[in-house]
Amino acid sequence: MQELVNNLNHPSRETRLESLRELMKMVEDGKTPKPDMGNDVNNHIHTTYSFSPYSPTKAVWMAYMAGLKTAGIMDHDSLSGAKEFIEAGKIVGMMTTIGVECRADMSKTRLNGLRINNPDQKSVAYMALHGIPHQNIDTVVEFFKPYTAHRNTRNRKMTENINKIFAPYEISMDYDKDVLPLSMNHDNGSVTERHLLFALSKKITDKFGKGQKVVDFLKNELNLNLSKKVENYLLQEDNDVYEYDLLGALKSDLVEKFYIDATDECPDVRDVIELGRKVGAISAYAYLGDVGDSVTGDKKTQKFEDDYIDLLFDVIDELDFNAVTYMPSRNTMEQLKTVRTYCDKYNLFQISGEDINSPRQSFICEAQRNPEFANLYDATLALINHEKAATENIENAMFSEKTIKKYPDIKERIQVYKNMN
Repeated sequence: MQELVNNLNHPSRETRLESLRELMKMVEDGKTPKPDMGNDVNNHIHTTYSFSPYSPTKAVWMAYMAGLKTAGIMDHDSLSGAKEFIEAGKIVGMMTTIGVECRADMSKTRLNGLRINNPDQKSVAYMALHGIPHQNIDTVVEFFKPYTAHRNTRNRKMTENINKIFAPYEISMDYDKDVLPLSMNHDNGSVTERHLLFALSKKITDKFGKGQKVVDFLKNELNLNLSKKVENYLLQEDNDVYEYDLLGALKSDLVEKFYIDATDECPDVRDVIELGRKVGAISAYAYLGDVGDSVTGDKKTQKFEDDYIDLLFDVIDELDFNAVTYMPSRNTMEQLKTVRTYCDKYNLFQISGEDINSPRQSFICEAQRNPEFANLYDATLALINHEKAATENIENAMFSEKTIKKYPDIKERIQVYKNMN
């Protein structure tokens, strides 16, 4: 069985899917225990087409084994894993939804000059297109191709910056040999800062091994602040996900030292919203919120949207976003109640999703089990039924002119789509 599970990340897409079929046959034959299925959902799972330990096929298997009711793919600047994700969902009998996440240029809005929801850069915001109708997958893939090309150009420059920082320690990376092979760039996947840090993590372990020497290097040479939890992970020489933990330690404080502002690779926010409208998808602003005592313990203290939340939602409304997406485990209850109040005020769809891109992350969001968030389960079923309906006929999309005219109130529309057969 372990060989089949390993093959879910095989370089060949067909091998990945065939291995999943064999695993499901083992489940059906009673040779592998069937997971307990609940009502948990997750609409924001990254795969190897951006950065993740999981191919689209393995992501679905992990979601199935965690007992998720539904699963959604959400890669940066890439929808190229979507068809595989859909097929994998059919194999395990799980409802799926597909989307894409990107960084959009907000400099031509009233948010220009503000730190929005991007820790690395002002005037740039993360947003998502959810529920993309399947006949328009290729249209979305083509839209992002020039932006990922620009991103690769910037990635090469940032690799040079990393090499300058690490030259005194005789550590260097080659973008083509060390970074690209860690990605799905050859199949229109994106290459992110996490890929650079993952390649760097491998170089560091090549030089120092694992354990105390790495911790000493990070603390004494790079002057990085390590949380006790992360330091304990890095002291474990038998840690199977060591490079991922090392990546996390580097990401917190090192990125700002080599980061170059993204420009040409960030489409204007209005162009992304227009793409969503054209293909029948749901455009969503990704709320982050100020980080004080990080609820998840993996973010440094930093201010984002909360000081100007009135302006934020005015702009979201002006731009004609359809939805706001947020993560219940990432924010305080006070922040979430505020965001939900604004969503109600502006008649915005609310979508949940836990950002999965590391092997230590659970596919289950315990915080979302709070009855306070029951609406997010309804929203996910509505999202999935929207995707089905729009795939059959784009006029039946949840935010088409015809649908909005018939059901102007978003809460009524959610119930209509939730209960579709």
